[in-house]
Amino acid sequence: MQARIHVTSVFVDDQAKALAFYTEKLGFVPKEDVPVGDYRWLTVVGAGEPDGTQLLLEPDQHPAAQAYKQAITADGIPAASFAVDDVEAAHQELLAQGVTFTQPPTPMGPVVTAVLDDTCGNLIQLVSRTA
Repeated sequence: MQARIHVTSVFVDDQAKALAFYTEKLGFVPKEDVPVGDYRWLTVVGAGEPDGTQLLLEPDQHPAAQAYKQAITADGIPAASFAVDDVEAAHQELLAQGVTFTQPPTPMGPVVTAVLDDTCGNLIQLVSRTA
């Protein structure tokens, strides 16, 4: 057996707001949007990767999810990490769109990282390889 990542998730406080941020700011595209009771099975994928790993924008309504988000955010730990071609360029582009960063582009060995606030209770790391 060879397992592959099919869906991973981030807990969000508002699915509609998260969908707007992840599509309009980060460039993901909607994949699945299925009503499930009061919420939705709402996923996005990378642009140009319709069969790629899905990111589930999962409601954080369970108290454990809320405690988890608060704890890792308070400690500055990103909930997810996304690859980009150039962190410096992505940082400038997202700053121009009003995105808040908690860590500017920072070299870390063979990569450069930056950390942003997704407006839904998470810190998200952007990473690119250095030349």
